[in-house]
Amino acid sequence: VVSTQSTGSSGINAEYGGYIDEFEVVDDHRAGKIVVFLNGRLNKCGVISPRFDVCINDIEKWTTNLLPSRQFGYLVLTTSSGIMDHEEARRKHTGGKILGFFY
Repeated sequence: VVSTQSTGSSGINAEYGGYIDEFEVVDDHRAGKIVVFLNGRLNKCGVISPRFDVCINDIEKWTTNLLPSRQFGYLVLTTSSGIMDHEEARRKHTGGKILGFFY
């Protein structure tokens, strides 16, 4: 995962409900990278290209299209407040660009 200024400890927030064991930020004197260690609960992940704009009202539409159920899985968004999942974006009432999904 390539790091940006907005990523960091808040970028991978609370290890996303148990899908991620731990992560470390590697300084390569360029853009930086984040190494993510998964715990094996991940069934599917995907990248959305191009990065579509998602307003707060469209988050529900994207979750129904990409996730198998409302109870589990996450959309990953990049917003002006940093990289976050769709639930945190709803709580902060912010939209952004969709990066991908996992469940």
